[in-house]
Amino acid sequence: MNVSTTVGHNEDNNNKFVNKLLGFSVADLDHTADVQLHAWGSSLQEAFEQCGMAMFGYMTDLDYVSIEHCFQLEAKGDDIEGLLFHFLDELLFLFSAEPFLICKKLEITKFDLENYEIECRCYGEPFEIGKHPQGTEVKAITYSAMQIVQEPERSHYEVFVIIDI
Repeated sequence: MNVSTTVGHNEDNNNKFVNKLLGFSVADLDHTADVQLHAWGSSLQEAFEQCGMAMFGYMTDLDYVSIEHCFQLEAKGDDIEGLLFHFLDELLFLFSAEPFLICKKLEITKFDLENYEIECRCYGEPFEIGKHPQGTEVKAITYSAMQIVQEPERSHYEVFVIIDI
């Protein structure tokens, strides 16, 4: 997989964070309060995992994050877009509320597309201002222009999600 940052919202901070990770890019939109996450993988599950990592990579430099804790989360949706939305929203909640977790690694252990359910293990540590560089705060996940591209014959899957910053 390759990584590319199409355009940077805060090139001196955030792009250096996400360029270190594989499987996603972050692109600026015309509206200054929105950023598009673009993630891909050889399976849809992998693309979802990479999208979650893209969000955390936008908030801090993951090279400074250690794996000290493992948290489980579950997400459900009414359709595939809803599943992606709720998955990212649950990840954002882990960061926004106690334990203020920054994930260094995500592992989806259940990816049920019939019932639109995900179970995920999140490995990381609580965010500490003195230890972790501050990127940009993610305020919310949106459905706006959300896209899920599935090309199973090529083992190619992509997701595009706009986040409110």
